[in-house]
Amino acid sequence: MGRRIGIKDVAAAAGVSATTVSHILNEVEGKRINAETRQRVLETARELGYAPNGLARGLRLKRSNTIGFVSDQIATTPHAGRIILGAQEEAAKHGLLLLMLNTGGDPELERKEIDLLLQRQVDGVLYASMYHRVVEVPERLRSVPTVLLDARSDDPGVPSVVPDEVLGGETAVRELVRHGHRRIGFINNVDDIPATHGRLEGYRRALAEAGIAEDPRLVVAETTDAVGGYRAALRLLQAEPRPTALFCFADRLAMGVYRAAAELGLSIPADLSVIGFDNQELICDGLFPGLTTVALPHYEMGARAVAQLLALTGAQDHGTGSAAQEMLPCPLVARASVASPPRL
Repeated sequence: MGRRIGIKDVAAAAGVSATTVSHILNEVEGKRINAETRQRVLETARELGYAPNGLARGLRLKRSNTIGFVSDQIATTPHAGRIILGAQEEAAKHGLLLLMLNTGGDPELERKEIDLLLQRQVDGVLYASMYHRVVEVPERLRSVPTVLLDARSDDPGVPSVVPDEVLGGETAVRELVRHGHRRIGFINNVDDIPATHGRLEGYRRALAEAGIAEDPRLVVAETTDAVGGYRAALRLLQAEPRPTALFCFADRLAMGVYRAAAELGLSIPADLSVIGFDNQELICDGLFPGLTTVALPHYEMGARAVAQLLALTGAQDHGTGSAAQEMLPCPLVARASVASPPRL
């Protein structure tokens, strides 16, 4: 009781040498050990509750079978939690453990956490951001395989996994065009981040693809919250002629759009179609009617980042070659806020 079971304990109980036990438990190739002995040793180890010394094995194989996950605020952000789940489940498939550390955006804490991971000799690090942005890779991470997650570097040699913001914008507007809308407004974000520029570019491309001339008056930038969405919607919906559909940079903006539409006596989707971005389920399912939106592929990004890290470390051949700056598609999630336009 309370004592760690070792190889010598298994050897004594199984009636074989410690060397034989070591060869069997470590699956050493080329050793002529009969099947009966092998089975007896494995059963004895299981009965005794033997657990291999991961540290010693890691030193021998020069691998720790652990991956560091350093984030700014993802661990405290519910709607991005699927990034963590995707990374965890992909790591588990390959017998790897994810060590997750949250910095809260504190540079000094981040430095200490990275040093801790390096001291633990992690096989690689996922450096994750709460939202898609351009980051500077910490100098200390240059010594270990690193993949950026929901972030990218201006250095094309730094591998990363991010959402395809342009394609996501196109997907949203194409859905509105498919229902017959021609006068489509866009409530964008005020922040200078990749998503702001990418989703606007997608909006413009989808309009051009449908042969619709862009009207600058239909694009408004606001703070990405319900109040910002409300202000922008009032401005757009009181114009003449008003848009028959609104594409919102984020689902939070759509909450304000619903409020403005109700105050103006507009029914969604009969009088106004609305489409969001993010697929924050608490918002999308909580609004009535349910908000059609474009999902950020959080789970898939987490899984792909681990796959890229495995490719970098040579731990797994995923057939993708060296890791790269990768963009994942953002799928449409149809609910009930989009319909054909009314006759104005």
